[in-house]
Amino acid sequence: TDLPQRQELERAGLKTSPDMEVITSISELKKGETVPRHYHHGIEAGYVLQGTMVRFPGKAPTLMRTGSAFTNLRDVPHGGFTVVGDQPLRLLTVHVVDKGKPLYEWVK
Repeated sequence: TDLPQRQELERAGLKTSPDMEVITSISELKKGETVPRHYHHGIEAGYVLQGTMVRFPGKAPTLMRTGSAFTNLRDVPHGGFTVVGDQPLRLLTVHVVDKGKPLYEWVK
């Protein structure tokens, strides 16, 4: 399964590790849209192309700043926020993940 807001730009295998692949994407999330809690079978690095306010369950809204970077480690749950700002959140992400496994594993 995938996020409908994610547009995959490129996918390539790694010559140094044939069991891994690199996936580059842009995601745009509008006000009211949520990124469910999930993890990846590899590392995710990202850059905020356009920031906005987001809210994690039970917490006050917080700003995801334009120009900020983030990294999510292998098999560590993250996400779970809803966009609450008026501007869409636009992210550039690069995943280096196990080939053949789902990009997202949803946390229940």
